[in-house]
Amino acid sequence: MNSVLIVDDAAFMRLNLKNILKDDFEIAGEAENGKEAIELYQELKPDIVTMDITMPVMDGLEAIKAIQDIDPSAKIVVCSAMGQQKIVIQAIEMGAKDFIVKPFKKDRVMESLEKLL
Repeated sequence: MNSVLIVDDAAFMRLNLKNILKDDFEIAGEAENGKEAIELYQELKPDIVTMDITMPVMDGLEAIKAIQDIDPSAKIVVCSAMGQQKIVIQAIEMGAKDFIVKPFKKDRVMESLEKLL
């Protein structure tokens, strides 16, 4: 089973994603900021990372760049609220493979992650 690292500062968003993914993916771990995401990525080596953008300590854009520096083949999907198109474009330019708009729709989340495998 492919593994996912879920990164979001909001516990309810992590839980929401976990509930969507748990039947088809192994939840490798959860991080609540970009710094934790980088540490867990190196430790757990997940197949896919879902990455929030706006987080304390280190935001998602910085974390995407750092993870891409560590592993240029990293598969990162940005999870973003509506109205953040400019930031989403930056994330894609930094190496994110796709984006999912919050609030999450199960079909869209599954489609996004499955096409990366």
